[in-house]
Amino acid sequence: MRENVLSDPARVTLQMYRDYLDTLGRGWVCEQDGEIVGFSYAAHGDASIWALFVLPECEGRGIARRLLALATDYLFGLGERQVVLSTAADTRADRFYAAQGWARGAMKDDREVFFTLPRP
Repeated sequence: MRENVLSDPARVTLQMYRDYLDTLGRGWVCEQDGEIVGFSYAAHGDASIWALFVLPECEGRGIARRLLALATDYLFGLGERQVVLSTAADTRADRFYAAQGWARGAMKDDREVFFTLPRP
């Protein structure tokens, strides 16, 4: 990963993985030749995209766009009026979400920006 690398992997505990995968939402992976090359995760508690990552060598193939669509469709299917996420400001991810029609909002802190996507 080139951007949005988790600076402190210990922040994401094994229990968090279990909770997110078992009870707090739904996740998707993209496989190519038996290898996972991307994944997304939608958290239903706050109608957010918790994760969206694609291996750098697989970027530009539409994988992120499809994984994001699966996650947002899931949340809108639950009746959510909008979906939210945050990402590092002034990055490719920042530009990606804007290009996908997400509204760039306020800064979450000095590094991350909020985005929202209303239900179509």
